[in-house]
Order: sequence, then C-alpha cells, then structure tokens
Amino acid sequence: MKELTLVYLVTEDKICLALKKRGFGEGNYNGYGGKLEEGETILQGAIREVYEESLVEVLETDLKKVADIVFHFSDHSIRVHTYFVYAWKGKPQETEEMKPFWFSFAAIPYEKMWADDIHWMPRVFAGERLVGEVTFAEDGKTIEAMEWKKVAGF
Repeated sequence: MKELTLVYLVTEDKICLALKKRGFGEGNYNGYGGKLEEGETILQGAIREVYEESLVEVLETDLKKVADIVFHFSDHSIRVHTYFVYAWKGKPQETEEMKPFWFSFAAIPYEKMWADDIHWMPRVFAGERLVGEVTFAEDGKTIEAMEWKKVAGF
C-alpha cells in the first residue's frame, strides 16, 4: 500500500485549501501532499510536497498529525498521513498543480472536496485525532463504507 502525505495550512480561524488543477483529484479542493520519493520519511515527503505545490516552507517540528486514513479505490489503496501546520514561511502561491484559497471554518466548500472530508475534518477542528478507513465505489467518488476511530494522539 502506498503511503502519502496531506498537509493543511491552518490559522486561528481559516484554512488554506488548494484547487487541484491536474491529476488525481483534479477539480477538488484539498490540502498539499502526495507520494513519497525513494528514501524519504513521511515528514520529509510532507515538507517537500508542501513546498513543491505552494512554495511555502514548513518545518518537521511544526507538523501536527491529525489523522491517519486508509482509502480503498477499485484498483488501489493508499494510506494518507494527514497533518495540520500552524506556522510556515512564505505565502501560498499558485503552482502548476494547485491554486490556493483561504476559507473560514464555517465556509469550507465540502461539496467541492473529497466526499469523506465532511465526516472527519469538523471532528479534527474540534480537537479529535482520528484513524479512518474509507472505501469508495467504482466511480471513485461515492463512499461505500467508512469507519472512524478516535485516538489519543500520534
């Protein structure tokens, strides 16, 4: 199973969601992240992906793990290590892959995100830490099954 990273830039009252311009998840708002390169740790991959997709620099020590989610699609499964980061250097910029937008927590466009996001993100904003498993239908968008477990921390 491939290990991926997902990082959200978060302030006291807003979250940066980036519109995916190409590839897997195109057209959805999401955080920054992706596959690990050979020899990278999860945290190294998270830092690299954030920089490549936003030109923002983050430090390993500032990444706060909020969820660990396994996604099952019809042809593959992935494990996504999900982080919030509250401190960074630079301003998110549009890149070939992502275009950043800031949203208040009350105005997050869940209808333009992955279908599972509305089920776990509000819980994480409330302070929970979650382990989850989500199975998508053949269309890759509709949820067939999901399970969430609250954990003490990572």
